[in-house]
Amino acid sequence: MTALKDFQRLEASALWRASVESQRREVIVSLGDATLTISDPQGRVLTHWSLGAVTRATKVPALYHPDTDPAQTLEIPADETAMINGLDRVLRAIDRKRPKPGKLRLLLGVATAAALMGLATLWLPNALERTATRVVPDVKRSEIGAALLSRVSRVTGAPCTARDAQAPLGRLAARLLGEARRDALVVLPDGIAESAHLPGGIVLLNRSVFEDFEDPDVAAGFIIVETVRAEETDPLADLLDHAGLVPTLRLLTTGALPDEALDRYAEHLLSASPGDPEPARLLDAFAAAGLRSTPYARARDITGETVLPLIEGDPRAGGASRLVVSDSDWVRLQGICGA
Repeated sequence: MTALKDFQRLEASALWRASVESQRREVIVSLGDATLTISDPQGRVLTHWSLGAVTRATKVPALYHPDTDPAQTLEIPADETAMINGLDRVLRAIDRKRPKPGKLRLLLGVATAAALMGLATLWLPNALERTATRVVPDVKRSEIGAALLSRVSRVTGAPCTARDAQAPLGRLAARLLGEARRDALVVLPDGIAESAHLPGGIVLLNRSVFEDFEDPDVAAGFIIVETVRAEETDPLADLLDHAGLVPTLRLLTTGALPDEALDRYAEHLLSASPGDPEPARLLDAFAAAGLRSTPYARARDITGETVLPLIEGDPRAGGASRLVVSDSDWVRLQGICGA
């Protein structure tokens, strides 16, 4: 008997009652490997109890009964400590080996809850983000873009607004983005990479794309590339992805984003260095705009090594771009931020 390997044989006197109507009688109880044998004093076997079906009913006295027959009892006297301790050890060992439905249900419940939480963590933010980008109206997008621009401008400085460059900037926007987006371009004096985009269709440009290059095709290229980025990644979706679940819920329920979420995203924009979209998509966009891609590519990498597809696949190779801006407009744009 593995649970009672300290003992060779374990017997004790006890009082046994066969039923509620029966009188208790003195018996000898023997603990075996799988059964509890109850015999009369002369050694005649009265009954066997399977150890797997024995339950201790009370602590004092040490009263036991079969699981299926509580009326049949066995009371072991307190002075038979070896038998009581041995039997209890066996019953505990058997109980440890039994399946625990309650524990199993708890484990299954915990596992299910963890799975649901994991699913919610992975699925819910994306689902809410998709919902928000679908239902937030253009007016609200423009408000969010303006709020972000205000925060970005605290670091970059106010947008450049040289008076004689505003009309040329509008004409440049209309040429590349469409007449309805004449006000989409915002030129900043410092603090950002060459370009970025905000919700509401705002395209941010560093003054360097005008001042550092003589060819207006370069500035036009940055605008085209930023437009393709915005098509691949909705600016509002990018903002909400950075903001997280709670601000997204706030936007859906109240129509506003928390100030701290806007502040954090503005900081992110100032430090971001997004890569270019796939060359094939860019070449399609350059072709649609009637624009050479080589000037932009050389502006990104003068050696041409990292932008070779844009040079080799230039849709207007050997020719000129469709006019971007007039020479006079370009001169004004190069001075948009003043001296």
